Amino acid sequence: MSQNVETTYKPAENDDLIQALQHAGVDVTACYQCGRCSAGCPVADFFDLKPLQVVRMCCYGLEEPLLSSQAIWLCASCETCTTRCPNGIDIAAMMDVLRSRVLASRQRAAEPKIVAFHKSFLNSIKHHGRVFEVGMIAGYKFRTGDLFSDLGMGLQMIKRGKIKFTPHRIKGGKEVRSLFRRKKEVTKEEKNT
Repeated sequence: MSQNVETTYKPAENDDLIQALQHAGVDVTACYQCGRCSAGCPVADFFDLKPLQVVRMCCYGLEEPLLSSQAIWLCASCETCTTRCPNGIDIAAMMDVLRSRVLASRQRAAEPKIVAFHKSFLNSIKHHGRVFEVGMIAGYKFRTGDLFSDLGMGLQMIKRGKIKFTPHRIKGGKEVRSLFRRKKEVTKEEKNT
């Protein structure tokens, strides 16, 4: 007697995660677990979950363990995984979606110093149109509370003239700030729908 075995993919229980990924143009259901993403990832050895595992967990809607994972924060967004994927899955964008969901939920990130760095970096660009190193470092140090760990290196850089104490202004600074305002507006609109 033969058995009928269903081989079609069953969508995840957490449709919200799948929809968020699809909205970002990421179709995790196209993955057939070849492993090229994990094999090519230059930082996978430091992950608690390999890129391959993150993709599969997204397929199953296992959002809770994903959002508490170190892998989504340690990802360098180099896009090696995306380039190597034979099905064109944008794994780097998937990691971005997962990081965004952590921040939106106000959940504590598995790697809070990375979040502090991202916030400091973006804040510097928002205010100056480009990175102002001293301001970014000050913001990062303030956010992490780690004020003196690399003071010696900082003093060496100042002595050699590598650090400037005034920001370099760019043309188009208003346009950059308007991009940040527009992003904030779009985020509010998305929350209201």
